[in-house]
Formats: sequence, C-alpha cells, structure tokens
Amino acid sequence: MQLLRNAPKTVLCIYVRSSVGRAGLSTILPVLGTRGVQPIALPTSVLSTHTGGLGDPVVMSGGGYGQAALDHFAQLGLEFDGIYTGYLSNLNQAQLVRKAFSLWPKAYKVVDPVMGDHGRLYSGIYPELAVALRDLARQADLILPNLTEAGILLGKGYEEKEYTKAGACQLAQELTGLCPNALVTGIPMGKYLGCAGAGQETFVVQKPRQPRSYPGTGDLFGAVLIGGLCRGNALSAAADSAAAFVSHCIELTPPEADSRLGVWLEKALAQPDRKI
Repeated sequence: MQLLRNAPKTVLCIYVRSSVGRAGLSTILPVLGTRGVQPIALPTSVLSTHTGGLGDPVVMSGGGYGQAALDHFAQLGLEFDGIYTGYLSNLNQAQLVRKAFSLWPKAYKVVDPVMGDHGRLYSGIYPELAVALRDLARQADLILPNLTEAGILLGKGYEEKEYTKAGACQLAQELTGLCPNALVTGIPMGKYLGCAGAGQETFVVQKPRQPRSYPGTGDLFGAVLIGGLCRGNALSAAADSAAAFVSHCIELTPPEADSRLGVWLEKALAQPDRKI
C-alpha cells in the first residue's frame, strides 16, 4: 500500500478494550487521535468493564482474531511507526505481540509490562506470564514499568520507600540493561510523585502528589507520552507533558465522581487551548 507523504504517524495498539471505564483502548484511542497520531486498534479481548473494582466483567476473548488481523495488515502492506502494548492476560496474547514485533521490526516498540502495583502482582499474573512479559521487555525500544514492575523486571522485589532524584535515576539506569530506554512511573519523592527515565539521557520528572488515585491513568500517561514521541519530542519532554496532563485530568475530575470510572479526560481533551 502506497503511503502518502506527510501522513500522520501510525501506531498499532495491542491492548484490552473495556466498554465501561476509562482504561485501555477507551483512553488510548482518543488521546493519540488528538495528538495527530493514527491509532490502529487491535483488541486482545473485549470486556464489559475494566477490572478495577466494577465486579467481574463479561469477557469476549479475541480468539484467533488477533493473529488473523496481523496477517491481513501484513497482506495490505501496512507499515507502523510504532507498536504500543500493555496489559496482557495470557501467553497467547504475549505471542500475538511477539508476532507483531517480528512482522514490523522497524517499528518503535513500547511495552508497558503490566504485572502489579503497590508491591504485589495482579491476581491474573502467573509466573509463566511474568517471564513472557520480561521477554517482551527485552525486545522493546522503550518500557514503561511502574515502581513495582521495575522491581519485578530486575528480580529484586519492590521497596516501599521514598526516593531521591539520584536513586530514581539509578533505578531507571539499571533497567537499561534489559531495554535501551526505560521510564519508571509512580516513584514517591516526598511531596512529589515522580517518573525517572534513562537511555540517551537520564532525567526525573516531578509533579505534586494528588490526594486521589484512579484506574487507567497509566494508559493515559503512556498514550500522551507516545503522542509526544511521534511529534519528535525527546523522551524527557514527552514524559513531562504526559505527567502534567494526567495531573490536570485528575484536577478536572470532581472528588465526588465515581473514581472507578477513571479521570474525566474528555473535559481536558475538549479544551481548545490545552496542548498535550
């Protein structure tokens, strides 16, 4: 397929799709679109709700759809500037990502190795799947673990402590032994919450801690970050923009709103003077 000159960057998003709740593809697609990026959605599965406190969702498995869709994309001659993947619930989905990586080796591969938070593995992450996620991290150009996942990837567990800027940078640098570029999110740093990146540069981004937390903010952060990278921004600049936008979305969400549904990102995206 002949690609048009100056066409938008195209990112293949291999992610879960939840009908209710601002997480996964429900968040990623509109954010990338407003960044001038064409997102190509490849749902790993479709859920009635996300898994963060809304009961047991109804799940429609992707079955063989994902593998067949990748074959179709390849037959069409499609090219992707990036591949972005996050929560994977089984080894078949990990294999789907590996296939995408092999079909489009020149694409910039971003892996959010979703495995746990607050020092614990998520209930659906079993040892073989954790090994597969670590293998995908090795194949990526950029990984986006939170603090717990960084410890798991490094095989040293999670430390419940406050970090200095130097300590946060050291943690990110350790991960570059696994992947060329790493960005660790959710690092407690006094009155701030930070993210630390390492690769061609080492940096820390700090934003004031918010008194509230919401599901899906990691997906939101990743989407804004990738949008910035597609525009040619440095990783540090893209991370700063992503952290600022997540913080802004939290501020726009009324405290009395049902936190299980995620932040009100629609209000932020609708602001014409808001640049993300």
